[in-house]
Amino acid sequence: MSDLKCCVVSCDRPLNAAYWEAQYEAKTTGWDLGQVSPPIQMYADTVADINSRILIPGCGNSYEAEYLLKQGFSNITVIDIAPTPVSFLKEKCKNNPNIQILLGDFFEHEGKYDLIIEQTFFCALPPNMRQKYVWKMHQLLAEEGILSGLLFNRMFESGPPFGGSKEEYEKLFTAAFEFIKMDLSENSIAPRASSELCIELKKNSQVVVNLYALEGITYSESIETLTEKLLAIDGVLNVSISGNFADALLVSKNEITIETLQQVIAFDEKYTIKKIKK
Repeated sequence: MSDLKCCVVSCDRPLNAAYWEAQYEAKTTGWDLGQVSPPIQMYADTVADINSRILIPGCGNSYEAEYLLKQGFSNITVIDIAPTPVSFLKEKCKNNPNIQILLGDFFEHEGKYDLIIEQTFFCALPPNMRQKYVWKMHQLLAEEGILSGLLFNRMFESGPPFGGSKEEYEKLFTAAFEFIKMDLSENSIAPRASSELCIELKKNSQVVVNLYALEGITYSESIETLTEKLLAIDGVLNVSISGNFADALLVSKNEITIETLQQVIAFDEKYTIKKIKK
């Protein structure tokens, strides 16, 4: 699976704009297929409304956007943190009013979208950011919005890319999204055969999805206890805590007051919790 090798820049470095720009400058873009991913092309062919508001985060060279434009879609936004692919796309699409090309941080982006396409963005993020990913996707999607695309169904020795499993993803997205589809892809490119999951997740607009910053947790044994206590709060449907113990994703039937959360985590005086604003 040569296209899945870890990038040449040390993975100990922050995976920021400079990191990704270095990959483009060094042409170590093994994730770039050179074409629209077949499963995503197949899904795109089922989208009936060509005026759907579509977002592609971490777009890279964005063959998906190119394909959508050729099919007549008229409201596409792509965003990437690296200047090189953004400059390339702006030049390539300079006369096309149907696409907006943004240089910036996805997690600072604002808007509302009917469809967000996931293609090698999730796996490029450090796993500790996965709770933030769910939170932000829920924010950006419209009431009936769909998150669709591909997630890796395998692990890697190092990353990016960072892998995962269907079981992990189900726990992560539960309650915030309705699972329309999360199945092994049947038409991935050969190097990725049997290692991708096709996802189609519909935003659950009937719930509140919040992200909280945690402090004071230093060992994994406390995560299970904290999760159980948070899940015991009336109205809480799902809790997911990041692997570095820094973020907690809470999905609930209604807004949970910060005072309630502080009382719950007070079983250890070192623990603090603070809501992360949009």
